[in-house]
Amino acid sequence: MSASELRVMRGREWSRPVRPARREVLSAVPELEEGRPPLLFVPGFGHGAWAFAEHWLGHVASRGFPAYAVSLRGHGGSEPAPEATLRAYAHDVVQVAASLPRQAVLVGHGAGALVVAHALARYPARGAVLVAPVFGGWGVLGAALRRNPAGTLPAVFGGPLRLNRGQLFSRELPDEEARRYVGRLGRAGRRAQWALLGEPEAEPAVGAPPVLVLGSPDDRVVPASTLTRVARRYGSAPLLFPGMGHDLMLDARWAEPIDAILDWLEKEPVAH
Repeated sequence: MSASELRVMRGREWSRPVRPARREVLSAVPELEEGRPPLLFVPGFGHGAWAFAEHWLGHVASRGFPAYAVSLRGHGGSEPAPEATLRAYAHDVVQVAASLPRQAVLVGHGAGALVVAHALARYPARGAVLVAPVFGGWGVLGAALRRNPAGTLPAVFGGPLRLNRGQLFSRELPDEEARRYVGRLGRAGRRAQWALLGEPEAEPAVGAPPVLVLGSPDDRVVPASTLTRVARRYGSAPLLFPGMGHDLMLDARWAEPIDAILDWLEKEPVAH
Protein backbone atom coordinates (compact mmCIF):
# COMPACT_ATOMS: atom_id res chain seq x y z
CA MET A 1 0.00 0.00 0.00
CA SER A 2 1.35 3.43 -0.96
CA ALA A 3 1.95 6.29 1.46
CA SER A 4 -0.86 8.28 -0.16
CA GLU A 5 -3.29 5.41 0.36
CA LEU A 6 -2.25 5.13 3.98
CA ARG A 7 -2.89 8.83 4.42
CA VAL A 8 -6.40 8.46 3.03
CA MET A 9 -7.29 5.57 5.37
CA ARG A 10 -7.56 6.93 8.93
CA GLY A 11 -8.40 5.05 12.08
CA ARG A 12 -10.84 7.69 13.25
CA GLU A 13 -12.78 7.44 10.02
CA TRP A 14 -13.15 3.71 10.50
CA SER A 15 -14.13 3.91 14.17
CA ARG A 16 -16.34 7.02 13.86
CA PRO A 17 -17.62 7.13 10.29
CA VAL A 18 -19.57 10.10 8.99
CA ARG A 19 -23.31 9.46 8.92
CA PRO A 20 -24.59 8.92 5.37
CA ALA A 21 -26.77 11.69 3.95
CA ARG A 22 -28.80 12.21 0.81
CA ARG A 23 -26.99 14.72 -1.38
CA GLU A 24 -28.25 16.87 -4.22
CA VAL A 25 -26.01 16.82 -7.30
CA LEU A 26 -26.79 18.96 -10.36
CA SER A 27 -25.00 18.44 -13.65
CA ALA A 28 -24.47 19.59 -17.23
CA VAL A 29 -22.51 17.51 -19.73
CA PRO A 30 -21.19 18.38 -23.20
CA GLU A 31 -23.00 17.08 -26.26
CA LEU A 32 -19.82 15.33 -27.43
CA GLU A 33 -17.66 13.34 -25.03
CA GLU A 34 -14.07 14.59 -25.36
CA GLY A 35 -12.50 12.69 -22.47
CA ARG A 36 -11.88 15.80 -20.40
CA PRO A 37 -11.90 15.61 -16.59
CA PRO A 38 -15.17 16.50 -14.89
CA LEU A 39 -15.38 19.57 -12.67
CA LEU A 40 -17.09 19.18 -9.30
CA PHE A 41 -18.23 22.50 -7.86
CA VAL A 42 -18.56 22.86 -4.09
CA PRO A 43 -20.56 25.88 -2.85
CA GLY A 44 -19.76 27.88 0.24
CA PHE A 45 -21.75 27.85 3.45
CA GLY A 46 -25.36 28.90 2.93
CA HIS A 47 -25.21 28.28 -0.83
CA GLY A 48 -26.41 25.21 -2.70
CA ALA A 49 -25.62 23.63 -6.06
CA TRP A 50 -28.08 26.10 -7.56
CA ALA A 51 -25.44 28.83 -7.28
CA PHE A 52 -23.37 27.08 -9.97
CA ALA A 53 -26.32 25.82 -12.00
CA GLU A 54 -27.37 29.43 -12.62
CA HIS A 55 -24.50 30.15 -15.03
CA TRP A 56 -21.35 28.10 -14.63
CA LEU A 57 -22.47 24.50 -15.16
CA GLY A 58 -23.94 25.12 -18.60
CA HIS A 59 -21.01 27.32 -19.61
CA VAL A 60 -18.49 24.66 -18.57
CA ALA A 61 -20.36 22.00 -20.56
CA SER A 62 -20.44 24.31 -23.61
CA ARG A 63 -16.64 24.31 -23.52
CA GLY A 64 -16.41 20.53 -23.47
CA PHE A 65 -16.00 19.76 -19.75
CA PRO A 66 -18.56 17.69 -17.79
CA ALA A 67 -19.80 19.82 -14.88
CA TYR A 68 -21.31 18.79 -11.55
CA ALA A 69 -22.27 20.72 -8.43
CA VAL A 70 -23.03 19.22 -5.03
CA SER A 71 -25.15 20.72 -2.27
CA LEU A 72 -23.39 19.92 1.01
CA ARG A 73 -25.62 18.23 3.56
CA GLY A 74 -28.03 20.75 5.05
CA HIS A 75 -27.81 22.95 1.95
CA GLY A 76 -29.91 23.27 -1.20
CA GLY A 77 -31.84 20.11 -1.95
CA SER A 78 -29.67 17.87 0.21
CA GLU A 79 -30.82 16.25 3.44
CA PRO A 80 -31.12 18.61 6.46
CA ALA A 81 -28.12 18.42 8.79
CA PRO A 82 -28.12 21.17 11.45
CA GLU A 83 -25.21 19.59 13.34
CA ALA A 84 -23.01 18.94 10.31
CA THR A 85 -19.26 19.33 10.75
CA LEU A 86 -16.49 20.40 8.42
CA ARG A 87 -15.43 16.75 8.32
CA ALA A 88 -18.91 15.72 7.18
CA TYR A 89 -18.83 18.31 4.40
CA ALA A 90 -15.45 17.04 3.18
CA HIS A 91 -16.88 13.52 3.26
CA ASP A 92 -19.74 14.66 1.01
CA VAL A 93 -17.27 16.02 -1.54
CA VAL A 94 -15.09 12.90 -1.53
CA GLN A 95 -18.08 10.61 -1.91
CA VAL A 96 -19.52 12.53 -4.85
CA ALA A 97 -16.12 12.92 -6.53
CA ALA A 98 -15.48 9.20 -6.21
CA SER A 99 -18.79 8.47 -7.94
CA LEU A 100 -17.92 10.46 -11.07
CA PRO A 101 -16.85 8.60 -14.22
CA ARG A 102 -13.32 10.06 -14.19
CA GLN A 103 -10.93 11.67 -11.74
CA ALA A 104 -12.31 15.14 -11.07
CA VAL A 105 -11.10 18.69 -10.66
CA LEU A 106 -12.52 20.08 -7.41
CA VAL A 107 -13.70 23.71 -7.45
CA GLY A 108 -14.65 25.21 -4.08
CA HIS A 109 -16.13 28.65 -3.43
CA GLY A 110 -15.96 30.58 -0.16
CA ALA A 111 -15.95 28.19 2.79
CA GLY A 112 -16.47 25.48 0.17
CA ALA A 113 -12.83 26.12 -0.78
CA LEU A 114 -11.81 25.09 2.74
CA VAL A 115 -13.98 21.98 2.39
CA VAL A 116 -12.16 21.21 -0.88
CA ALA A 117 -8.77 21.71 0.81
CA HIS A 118 -9.72 19.05 3.36
CA ALA A 119 -11.18 16.78 0.68
CA LEU A 120 -7.89 16.95 -1.26
CA ALA A 121 -6.20 15.09 1.59
CA ARG A 122 -8.58 12.17 0.98
CA TYR A 123 -9.27 12.26 -2.74
CA PRO A 124 -6.59 12.24 -5.49
CA ALA A 125 -7.99 15.10 -7.56
CA ARG A 126 -6.72 15.97 -11.04
CA GLY A 127 -6.52 19.57 -9.89
CA ALA A 128 -8.28 22.08 -7.67
CA VAL A 129 -9.56 25.65 -7.87
CA LEU A 130 -10.20 27.77 -4.78
CA VAL A 131 -12.58 30.63 -5.59
CA ALA A 132 -12.73 33.52 -3.08
CA PRO A 133 -11.54 31.08 -0.40
CA VAL A 134 -12.79 31.49 3.17
CA PHE A 135 -10.20 29.63 5.23
CA GLY A 136 -11.40 31.10 8.50
CA GLY A 137 -9.47 32.79 11.25
CA TRP A 138 -10.18 35.86 13.37
CA GLY A 139 -9.12 38.27 10.63
CA VAL A 140 -11.93 37.18 8.33
CA LEU A 141 -14.38 37.26 11.24
CA GLY A 142 -13.27 40.76 12.19
CA ALA A 143 -13.80 42.01 8.64
CA ALA A 144 -17.26 40.43 8.53
CA LEU A 145 -18.21 41.99 11.88
CA ARG A 146 -17.17 45.44 10.68
CA ARG A 147 -19.08 45.21 7.41
CA ASN A 148 -22.15 43.29 8.54
CA PRO A 149 -22.34 43.08 12.35
CA ALA A 150 -26.05 42.22 12.49
CA GLY A 151 -25.63 39.32 10.07
CA THR A 152 -22.35 38.02 11.49
CA LEU A 153 -22.59 38.26 15.29
CA PRO A 154 -25.35 35.60 15.68
CA ALA A 155 -23.10 33.04 13.95
CA VAL A 156 -20.49 33.42 16.71
CA PHE A 157 -23.07 32.08 19.17
CA GLY A 158 -24.41 29.30 16.96
CA GLY A 159 -27.02 31.27 15.05
CA PRO A 160 -27.30 31.75 11.29
CA LEU A 161 -24.73 33.69 9.30
CA ARG A 162 -26.56 36.15 7.05
CA LEU A 163 -24.54 37.75 4.26
CA ASN A 164 -25.93 40.84 2.57
CA ARG A 165 -26.02 42.15 -0.99
CA GLY A 166 -23.06 44.47 -0.49
CA GLN A 167 -20.85 41.61 0.65
CA LEU A 168 -21.80 39.22 -2.13
CA PHE A 169 -22.23 41.25 -5.31
CA SER A 170 -20.94 44.25 -7.19
CA ARG A 171 -23.16 47.20 -7.99
CA GLU A 172 -23.27 45.99 -11.60
CA LEU A 173 -25.65 43.17 -10.69
CA PRO A 174 -29.30 44.31 -10.96
CA ASP A 175 -31.01 44.62 -7.58
CA GLU A 176 -33.77 42.21 -8.57
CA GLU A 177 -31.26 39.43 -9.28
CA ALA A 178 -29.30 40.19 -6.12
CA ARG A 179 -32.44 39.98 -3.97
CA ARG A 180 -33.40 36.69 -5.58
CA TYR A 181 -30.02 35.15 -4.85
CA VAL A 182 -29.85 36.43 -1.28
CA GLY A 183 -33.34 35.04 -0.70
CA ARG A 184 -32.13 31.55 -1.61
CA LEU A 185 -29.31 31.46 0.93
CA GLY A 186 -29.58 28.90 3.71
CA ARG A 187 -27.27 28.23 6.64
CA ALA A 188 -24.43 25.91 7.52
CA GLY A 189 -24.24 23.71 10.59
CA ARG A 190 -23.20 25.68 13.65
CA ARG A 191 -20.33 23.27 14.36
CA ALA A 192 -18.98 23.86 10.86
CA GLN A 193 -19.30 27.64 11.33
CA TRP A 194 -17.41 27.47 14.61
CA ALA A 195 -14.66 25.46 12.94
CA LEU A 196 -13.87 28.50 10.80
CA LEU A 197 -12.83 30.47 13.87
CA GLY A 198 -9.94 28.11 14.47
CA GLU A 199 -8.89 28.01 10.79
CA PRO A 200 -8.41 24.20 10.79
CA GLU A 201 -5.27 23.37 8.84
CA ALA A 202 -5.85 20.99 5.96
CA GLU A 203 -3.47 18.06 5.55
CA PRO A 204 -1.29 17.92 2.41
CA ALA A 205 -3.16 17.03 -0.77
CA VAL A 206 -2.86 13.49 -2.10
CA GLY A 207 -0.59 13.52 -5.14
CA ALA A 208 0.14 17.28 -4.96
CA PRO A 209 -2.35 18.33 -7.68
CA PRO A 210 -2.05 21.79 -9.27
CA VAL A 211 -4.13 24.39 -7.41
CA LEU A 212 -5.44 27.70 -8.78
CA VAL A 213 -6.58 30.44 -6.38
CA LEU A 214 -8.74 33.29 -7.66
CA GLY A 215 -10.93 36.05 -6.32
CA SER A 216 -11.56 39.77 -6.36
CA PRO A 217 -9.54 42.47 -4.60
CA ASP A 218 -12.92 44.17 -4.01
CA ASP A 219 -14.44 41.15 -2.24
CA ARG A 220 -16.10 42.36 0.97
CA VAL A 221 -15.91 38.92 2.59
CA VAL A 222 -12.37 37.79 1.77
CA PRO A 223 -9.59 40.40 2.11
CA ALA A 224 -7.02 40.56 -0.70
CA SER A 225 -4.34 39.61 1.84
CA THR A 226 -6.16 36.33 2.46
CA LEU A 227 -6.18 35.52 -1.27
CA THR A 228 -2.43 36.07 -1.36
CA ARG A 229 -1.84 33.97 1.75
CA VAL A 230 -3.91 31.04 0.48
CA ALA A 231 -2.25 31.16 -2.95
CA ARG A 232 1.20 31.15 -1.36
CA ARG A 233 0.23 28.06 0.58
CA TYR A 234 -0.10 26.33 -2.78
CA GLY A 235 2.97 27.91 -4.32
CA SER A 236 1.33 30.47 -6.58
CA ALA A 237 -0.16 33.96 -6.79
CA PRO A 238 -3.91 34.65 -6.89
CA LEU A 239 -5.70 35.43 -10.14
CA LEU A 240 -7.67 38.64 -9.50
CA PHE A 241 -10.90 40.03 -10.97
CA PRO A 242 -11.29 43.65 -9.85
CA GLY A 243 -14.77 45.08 -9.46
CA MET A 244 -16.48 41.81 -8.61
CA GLY A 245 -18.12 40.69 -5.37
CA HIS A 246 -17.65 37.55 -3.31
CA ASP A 247 -20.09 35.42 -5.35
CA LEU A 248 -18.15 35.50 -8.60
CA MET A 249 -20.32 32.74 -10.12
CA LEU A 250 -23.47 34.87 -9.75
CA ASP A 251 -22.16 38.41 -10.24
CA ALA A 252 -22.73 40.45 -13.39
CA ARG A 253 -19.40 39.46 -14.98
CA TRP A 254 -19.66 35.78 -14.04
CA ALA A 255 -18.21 34.55 -17.35
CA GLU A 256 -14.75 36.07 -16.77
CA PRO A 257 -13.62 33.89 -13.84
CA ILE A 258 -15.03 30.62 -15.19
CA ASP A 259 -13.41 31.20 -18.57
CA ALA A 260 -10.12 31.84 -16.78
CA ILE A 261 -10.52 28.57 -14.86
CA LEU A 262 -11.19 26.62 -18.05
CA ASP A 263 -8.31 28.31 -19.86
CA TRP A 264 -6.04 27.26 -16.98
CA LEU A 265 -7.27 23.67 -17.19
CA GLU A 266 -6.71 23.54 -20.94
CA LYS A 267 -3.10 24.62 -20.42
CA GLU A 268 -2.47 22.24 -17.52
CA PRO A 269 -1.31 18.68 -18.32
CA VAL A 270 -4.16 17.39 -16.09
CA ALA A 271 -6.72 18.53 -18.66
CA HIS A 272 -5.52 16.13 -21.34
